[in-house]
Amino acid sequence: MTFRERLRALPAFARTGLPAFDTAAAPDAPHDLFVAWLEGAIDAGILAPQAATLSTADAAGRVHARTLVLKDVTADGWWFASQSSGPKGRDLAANPHAALTFFWPELGRQVKVTGTAASAGPEASRADFLARSDLSRASGLVNRQSEPLGSEEEYTDAFAEALRAVTADPELAAPDWTAYVLAPTSVEFWQAPDDGPHTRLLYTAEADGWSKGLLWP
Repeated sequence: MTFRERLRALPAFARTGLPAFDTAAAPDAPHDLFVAWLEGAIDAGILAPQAATLSTADAAGRVHARTLVLKDVTADGWWFASQSSGPKGRDLAANPHAALTFFWPELGRQVKVTGTAASAGPEASRADFLARSDLSRASGLVNRQSEPLGSEEEYTDAFAEALRAVTADPELAAPDWTAYVLAPTSVEFWQAPDDGPHTRLLYTAEADGWSKGLLWP
């Protein structure tokens, strides 16, 4: 069997027991449906259901993607956090358009949130940083994300120094740590079925609220 044949033979989803998706009963706002789906993923015991792929592009249009964790969902949008001086932050400063993609294969579901991301402000950013564990705060305080690393020992020493600093001062926060809110212009919900074509429901932001419509599979 060739590698291509082996890939084609892999199942995409379980074909029995996938949840139904009644699009006619979908709420008026995508935030409400997303929270219901995420809670369903949590209740199903899916590992890291809050993980998402953040896609950004720099000023030249070069696209970058990485996995991070969702911090919250409110009427303002989908929240995540990062260093404003890191690759994500630099991309968003040059081009605020971004997308978050959530994938829960055990449920045959994915959600794509597309819009623009902006800082939630210094108070929210500081609160997010201080809510992290000491180990996570130390990692954030090192703040040399994606720079070339000369050796593992170099990072070990920098991390140890940062850990001592955050342990000594519980109020110490990384100055570049930023809480971002992705304000959606569209949100797509995708559901695989037990049998038959998948279902796609698209929410689009309008001046007076949200419109909903089905998309061809």
